[in-house]
Amino acid sequence: MGTALNQKTLEAVVAFHGHWCPGLAMGVRLAELALCEVGHCGDEEIVAVAESDNCAVDAVQFLTGCTVGKGNLIIRNVGKTAFSFYRRRDGKAVRIVPRPQPEEQSDAYRVFQVRSNAGTLSDDERRAFAELRDGRARALMEADLESLFLVGPVLFDAPPHAPMEPSRLCEACGEKVMETKMRLHRGRALCQDCFANRVPRS
Repeated sequence: MGTALNQKTLEAVVAFHGHWCPGLAMGVRLAELALCEVGHCGDEEIVAVAESDNCAVDAVQFLTGCTVGKGNLIIRNVGKTAFSFYRRRDGKAVRIVPRPQPEEQSDAYRVFQVRSNAGTLSDDERRAFAELRDGRARALMEADLESLFLVGPVLFDAPPHAPMEPSRLCEACGEKVMETKMRLHRGRALCQDCFANRVPRS
């Protein structure tokens, strides 16, 4: 069946992220499913919790309207490509995770990935790896959503609305910082960086 998104939207997602890859494709498809389950977020009506900080996050952010800057996309990085979505008006909440795929990546893909991360691919290997990546991304885009993901209950209650707290000056560096993020050291209110530099490590 494949994606219902038009080419212009897909190109906009790629431009936002910076490149096309299987991780972004996974995020596109996951965002499609989230839109079906809870809808698009114009403001803070829907909140998403991402369990990793990988490429999929950018697609979800772009397509669902849940963003880090608005405070309704929260990164809880435990290394899983999994997202929980909460719709505040009626309490609907779902957690979406990829279905386990046997032999999802070939041995060659894994070797190329390791060597790519190390920057040791030859030009020929780089082209071969790009073809494998494109093939993987294309397969994700063409697959049925039901074959790609599991939809289940969330693991935690909905996060609270993004806090709007006053800021004050750090008494060491003089920069503004949200009061709730400050630390107290010997009677001085410090930002976390200054606190880390002034408190002896155990």
